[in-house]
Amino acid sequence: MRRGFKVLIFSATLLITYTTTRAQGKSAHAELPKSWEMMDKEKDGYYGISLDTAYGFLRSKGLKSKTITVAVIDTGIDTLQEDLKDILWVNPKEIPGNGIDDDHNGYVDDVHGWNFLGNKDGRNVTDDASEEGRVYYKYKQRFEDKDFDKSSLKEDEKETYSMWTKAKKKIMGADTEAGAVDLVMMKRVVNACLKSDSILQKAMGKTEYTGHELEAFQPTNTEGKTAKSVLLYLFREEHLMDMTNKMFLEEFQEETDQEAKKIEQRETPPKNYRHDIVQDDESDINDRNYGNNNVMAGSPVHGTHVSGTIAAVRNNGKGINGIADNVRIMMLRVVPNGDEHDKDIALAIRYAADNGAKVVNMSFGKSLSPQKQLIDDAVKYAEEKGVLLVHAAGNEAENIDSTDNFPNPNFKDSKNRAPNWITVGASSDPAAEPVTKGYIPYFTNFGKKEVDVFAPGTRIYSTLPGGNKYGEFDGTSMASPMVTGIAALIMEYFPALTPEQVKWCLTKSVSEPSTKSKKPDSEQMVNFSDISVSGGIVNALGAVKMAYMLTNDPKSKEVMPKSSFSNKKD
Repeated sequence: MRRGFKVLIFSATLLITYTTTRAQGKSAHAELPKSWEMMDKEKDGYYGISLDTAYGFLRSKGLKSKTITVAVIDTGIDTLQEDLKDILWVNPKEIPGNGIDDDHNGYVDDVHGWNFLGNKDGRNVTDDASEEGRVYYKYKQRFEDKDFDKSSLKEDEKETYSMWTKAKKKIMGADTEAGAVDLVMMKRVVNACLKSDSILQKAMGKTEYTGHELEAFQPTNTEGKTAKSVLLYLFREEHLMDMTNKMFLEEFQEETDQEAKKIEQRETPPKNYRHDIVQDDESDINDRNYGNNNVMAGSPVHGTHVSGTIAAVRNNGKGINGIADNVRIMMLRVVPNGDEHDKDIALAIRYAADNGAKVVNMSFGKSLSPQKQLIDDAVKYAEEKGVLLVHAAGNEAENIDSTDNFPNPNFKDSKNRAPNWITVGASSDPAAEPVTKGYIPYFTNFGKKEVDVFAPGTRIYSTLPGGNKYGEFDGTSMASPMVTGIAALIMEYFPALTPEQVKWCLTKSVSEPSTKSKKPDSEQMVNFSDISVSGGIVNALGAVKMAYMLTNDPKSKEVMPKSSFSNKKD
């Protein structure tokens, strides 16, 4: 499931219970400058990634960049977005629109990447179930049979049984009563928003408007004022003032639908959304010639936002500046409104590696991985091809040292870990955290062993679908592309470095605030060194300096960790 867009139950509760006058007041959250995440603490006063100073360092050394490809495994991308259309990867071996697999890779007209959630007739998967629901009902009949004997299970069957019990606990052990109350609340808010939106469209004389346009609008009657207060409160509370009403309501409805599915799956098996459209053998990794080339299918909001952070065209006078200045984005659509499938993830990683991507961003995740071996094999394949994988840690405020979180770099068939993998948690700035005044947002997952590094992940301003749209999102989904962007920047200017060396540069050059922050799952005050491997927030200036040192001082490579297996190159 994508890790980014968040509509809080708390905000919904406030909207229902607060008076109209209170709801019309300003959000309790402080304002942050646009693109604060790119700034420098010493120079600008915000704990960003020091991007401008990093570029200053590169210029001072007279370095030139080399174009590299970054794969984004996500929900899709708006190929017409003004800040992205010029940096899309174009398959040089494919002739667009001729209906022929020119490069003989099994994917017809894969010009900008591939959509693994579709079929050749043009139909596409949009909704899907949770992995817990799929696993629970797949094995329910067998493991709940009155004659089932747990002691008779073979070793591989014991693993399946253990996974099934985790799925059952997730589904049947959930606080259904609280979940039902939350769902009722969300539905009430959705209905209130839809009603308010209808009133506002008529009053404003337009079908689409942003939060800023709504804020400036002055209703002439009580009905209009009430409608404005309902929507404006959520726009402000969720930092979505740049988003349109249409996009906001679509995302809110999708999130509400997901909550409904979680409750329904206690009693009803989930629909097999993917199979009905894709119609492949999901157990066979070699059955891979499915999907289509429509990387804009479904709702590409999340993937568009992620891509902009990494590589939106710099210094073109439009929207934003992405982190890396010489990147081509390859979009691989595998994330529906629900949990992604392991086979699709594995094939997307392999596609990226086969088609020249050097970094892969993965801003999604789930709590079960029934075909983990497929992903492990793909990760090893990517390492052999010299590809770095960057993954979002998740937004559940959990310690993923002890909580299942997939995909991950821990190989199922051994005690080894993938050396070409970085897991990213979200950091913040005290200006965005008026209650805790800290650098750790309440939602981020963490782990002293499993989270490698933190990166800005609150109020990240980036590209949105719609041609010239932009907006702010929160989440580790937004933190992961920060690291991906810096990794790409390093690879542009220091192309001889391996994925392991780039990871070393990123994790050994972090900065850490001098004050402690509140740990996401408790009242405990901690340093980043207590909840991550590197002990800090990624810093672009420090990372490129490290890369320069590795490239120009051969002796420095002696401190590098060794790969756990071979690193073959094309």
